Amino acid sequence: MIEQLVFVAVMAVSIWLFARNLGKIRRNILLGKDVDLSDNKAERWKTMLKVAFGQTKMAARPVPFLLHLIVYVGFVLINIEVVEILIDGVFGTHRVLSVLGPVYNAAIGFFEWLAFGVLVACIFFLCRRYVVKLARFRSPELSGFPNRDAATILFVEIILMAALLCMNAADQLLQIRGHEHYIAAGSFPVSSWLLLPLFESTNLSDGLLIGIERAAWWFHILGIFAFMNYLPFSKHFHIIMAFPNTFYSNLQAKGQFNNMASVTQEVKLMLDPSAATPEGYQPPTSFGVKDVQDLTWKNLMDAYTCTECGRCTSSCPQNNTGKLLSPRKIMMDVRDRLEEVGKNIDDHKGTFTDDGKNLHTYISEAELWACNTCNACVEACPVNINPMEIIVEMRRYKVMEQSAAPQSWNMMFNNLENNQAPWQFSPMDRANWTQEA
Repeated sequence: MIEQLVFVAVMAVSIWLFARNLGKIRRNILLGKDVDLSDNKAERWKTMLKVAFGQTKMAARPVPFLLHLIVYVGFVLINIEVVEILIDGVFGTHRVLSVLGPVYNAAIGFFEWLAFGVLVACIFFLCRRYVVKLARFRSPELSGFPNRDAATILFVEIILMAALLCMNAADQLLQIRGHEHYIAAGSFPVSSWLLLPLFESTNLSDGLLIGIERAAWWFHILGIFAFMNYLPFSKHFHIIMAFPNTFYSNLQAKGQFNNMASVTQEVKLMLDPSAATPEGYQPPTSFGVKDVQDLTWKNLMDAYTCTECGRCTSSCPQNNTGKLLSPRKIMMDVRDRLEEVGKNIDDHKGTFTDDGKNLHTYISEAELWACNTCNACVEACPVNINPMEIIVEMRRYKVMEQSAAPQSWNMMFNNLENNQAPWQFSPMDRANWTQEA
């Protein structure tokens, strides 16, 4: 009973901590402006099933796609076995789902192969990052915590899978010896050749075997609880956020810019002074994006969904030609600033206090003006994140609030205002080229 009570207490605390951190992230996302993305639900479900569940955009790069697919399927299916572990932990049973007979045996065998596949895939991921040293994993924005975060998760997944196989090997040997608590159940195709011979050759006593099995069991489930509570602070939070984020994808054509409703209304009123002002209309007080609160909640959800894979940056022509712009850094900066704003709110009991910083403190003008709005980053993202939309809205702030566009842009704006065209010619002279010299 003591072991069961300890298990229930640990599980309850873990779930409470996870729910609390999840609530903070939800609060942070809802700091963004409201946007209605409830239209066309059939298309949204289709997009989520195709992109998040089906991993279709990952397939553009076959090797990481295969490795990621193994880890993804392993994460989803092996958690079915975690359900059994939770039941056993609460009620003090052992392999309670073994009543399913042959189905249970086949499932455990399949989970073992998946666990082994996840272990091998994570080793390959570590090699790609730290031995092969792919260029997109060596960008400046990944120095420090982002690099440690990636390594931490990979090592944790390797250790958790190793613990699962170790638990099964010890369990199997205890079954063979006929220990009464360890009923004959399950199929162990991997641990039986990988670890069982080692246990058999060392002639371990039943007591020591039970200790190994229990230690591996506790290590595995405590590791899962710890992993669950690490996720909200990690880029791997995308394993949860990918599904809602793809559901709320932008279904409009890529590159289609939205007119600012407030500006459109102001222009209409200027062009027709006799027009009636809409009821409840308030003149705009600001334009574009200065800080994270000016972004939409979907932009902020994008930031929490980013897995820092770098496909956007490696596809960006401006980054490839040596410009400062990195779409991945844009998303990381938005998330960092949002976390900072959230902490500010927590520190001041629910109210944000101006700290003298904003999103432009993190993202420089050189980055903003480097973007050529080609949508390569949007097309490359495996979970439909849109860095370009954030860049465009921050540019709007620079232009419309600060008149801080590049000189060449200001010349074009002046020409549009005065000549109704980007060129420095009077409208009366546009047809001069048709005249004979």
